[in-house]
Amino acid sequence: MTVHVRDGLRQEVLDANLTIPKVGLATLTWGNVSGVDREAGVFVIKPSGVPYDDLALEHLVTVRLSDGEVVDGDLRPSTDTETHRCLYLAFPSIGGVTHTHSTHAVAFAQARRDIPVLGTTHADTFNGPIPVTPDLTAEQCAKDYEYNTGRIIVDLLEEDDQRAVEVPAALVANHGPFTWGSTARKSLEHAIICEAVADIALHTLSLGVTTPPPPHLLARHYTRKHGPDAYYGNP
Repeated sequence: MTVHVRDGLRQEVLDANLTIPKVGLATLTWGNVSGVDREAGVFVIKPSGVPYDDLALEHLVTVRLSDGEVVDGDLRPSTDTETHRCLYLAFPSIGGVTHTHSTHAVAFAQARRDIPVLGTTHADTFNGPIPVTPDLTAEQCAKDYEYNTGRIIVDLLEEDDQRAVEVPAALVANHGPFTWGSTARKSLEHAIICEAVADIALHTLSLGVTTPPPPHLLARHYTRKHGPDAYYGNP
């Protein structure tokens, strides 16, 4: 059965997935991007284990948002599909989700540490630290592991959609980053920025700098790009 999704969604999801290795966010097949069509009640995601060099439009898998059933595609969807679905169900603002195992963000996840706000580069995109989740319990790993991975992110953000907008990323402890945005492409951009600020933070912390910058400076950088008074860029 062919499910019709909004024009351009499948191509956007493909392009975002193909960008992951180009920008150094993934080794082998370690990463995936999805995009949602809420009107159709489905999302499109990378198939499991398909090398990026081989990935094509016909390989993408369409999954029903309500129950996680595959409704279009011949391949199995990403093993992280249920995590994506959980995030879509919890946060109406999300139009796309990206998951990678990028080196510096994973380092923070494995250390179980938030990525701190140490400068304006971070504050340009994230209005606060990129938080790390608690460890999953044995029970959460034994059953519905991937969905529970989404749930600990949702619980971490207290199911607050505005908080998800202001800090569109989280680190799953011992695992790695999930990022999101209004589109699949924006979720990928946030993954790129998440890795960049994690790299910068590690270098900064290695110099012994731990004192956060003035809050008013960070707020200024966030609000000049986001919100009703934003003035960065051009129409």
